[in-house]
Amino acid sequence: MLAVINLGDDHLKFGKKPTSKINRIRTWALGLIFIAMIVMYLGVVLFYFTKSQLLFSLFLLLGTLAFILSFIVYFWIGMLSTRAVTVLCPNCNQYTKMLGRADICARCNEPLTLDPSLAGKAFDEDYNNKRKSQKLEQDSKLK
Repeated sequence: MLAVINLGDDHLKFGKKPTSKINRIRTWALGLIFIAMIVMYLGVVLFYFTKSQLLFSLFLLLGTLAFILSFIVYFWIGMLSTRAVTVLCPNCNQYTKMLGRADICARCNEPLTLDPSLAGKAFDEDYNNKRKSQKLEQDSKLK
């Protein structure tokens, strides 16, 4: 059973809309690729022409390590994506993949949950963390 979580106003505290976990991790890996390219280009521009081979090699090595790390992150999220639960979003009627108890639709950013006890509650990513989830549920019972 798929339920919709109330988004609330907490998502506005950083001035950006929340996105699904899979898309966030993929965006982070893509940013890591761009950082790797920038580090490598800086190494070439700043140190290759000044004949500082040690710093040139260091920048190329750092860029290569960032590329390798991004490949590892892409592989990891690909493995997670194959095990993710595919659900039909009630808002946009498109299939999306969910990681954890509470996630967001990758297409329309609708908060979703598979846990009926979270239906109608304000969306919080801490519902996916056991310790923080128990604290949130205790706080909601006190109110």
